[in-house]
Amino acid sequence: MSNQTNTAITITVPYIAGDGIGPEIWQAARPVIDAAIAKAYGQTKRIDWLEILAGEAAFKQTGTWLPDETIDTIKNYKLALKGPLTTPIGEGFRSLNVTLRQTLDLYACVRPVRYFAGVPSPLKEPEKTDMVIFRENTEDVYAGIEFAVDDPQTKTLIELLTHQFNVHHIRFPEDTALGIKPISISGSRRLIKAAIDYALAHDRQTVTLVHKGNIMKFTEGGFKNWGYQLAESDYKDQCFTMAQFARLKQSAGEAAAQEALTTAKASGKLIINDMIADNFLQQILLYPEKYDVIATCNLNGDYISDALAAQVGGIGIAPGANINYDTGAAIFEATHGTAPDIVGFGKANPCSMLLSAGMLLSYIGWQEAADLITAAIESALAAQQVTADFASLLPEATCLSTQAFGQWLTDSLST
Repeated sequence: MSNQTNTAITITVPYIAGDGIGPEIWQAARPVIDAAIAKAYGQTKRIDWLEILAGEAAFKQTGTWLPDETIDTIKNYKLALKGPLTTPIGEGFRSLNVTLRQTLDLYACVRPVRYFAGVPSPLKEPEKTDMVIFRENTEDVYAGIEFAVDDPQTKTLIELLTHQFNVHHIRFPEDTALGIKPISISGSRRLIKAAIDYALAHDRQTVTLVHKGNIMKFTEGGFKNWGYQLAESDYKDQCFTMAQFARLKQSAGEAAAQEALTTAKASGKLIINDMIADNFLQQILLYPEKYDVIATCNLNGDYISDALAAQVGGIGIAPGANINYDTGAAIFEATHGTAPDIVGFGKANPCSMLLSAGMLLSYIGWQEAADLITAAIESALAAQQVTADFASLLPEATCLSTQAFGQWLTDSLST
């Protein structure tokens, strides 16, 4: 991944500029990233950016939306930074993003969500929101196992369910489409392990398993149960689970259970708890400070990530990563869409790309440069030097174009 000459380190990082506003935010972001690395390390460290293709640019140049060369390059370097991609209609891809994650088995979608002072938010106290979401990335309904209403296979499957599995509560079998939701022990455990490892490494206090196990007892209920089992078997000296609390309460009473929980907290143990997904979406609005690291299934994670991003100002300032902690492969990405309605107007906010680049820098151990990017964004927001999305909500702010905002950050890092 890197090559050394004397004391200088150069790391090659493939990048996908993306579609829509992707090239605009990349042009603004790249000088900021390079300036942060230069300020942190002088000439001793640098990134050699290698462009790879996906999306519309790939289709125009190669005739395919996701070239094999792009996949091979990411596998080779184990890293990539990408902008938003358009999903082609009628071309065999449900989503280019999902295809990348599944092809590279990037099983953990990691989304840190925190508030930056000065960002408009719908909450009275958005600063109380500081969570890291670990969303399972390869299973659930995103596996794409679906059968259309007019597909003969659908009728066959319904008949199979009816006659061999005694399923009689499909309300309208004559005109029903079907989807299958795979949730595995292996997939759940590796995702939850990543969340627990992160929480322990970053001195977080809780991991909450968010699920809909009250309805989907064997899939999402399994996710919860397997998470508790993992914590109790593999992290018994580092964690205390609310499943342990419940068993102790039943066998020894409420007081004994509360004492055990208090002792676990006092000794610095990580508390593993769980919550039903719909209740969790309510609680993060009312009491966001109670939640820390979140581990959840794929669909829940999609909802939760965007809901939390809205609490702190929107996905324009929300970073994201897709990681396989076993192989080391990781794609860091802007979490927003291609925004075709503002392409070319200089209104796009590059902060999602920049903060995702910060996550990449942290991932390779260049934390000082990552911190400088965060600090530069904090300074811009404090000075109310912002892009159009925030300027429209901040009457006293200076509205900068995408490129001008990037230049402001670069200049602040060059002084």
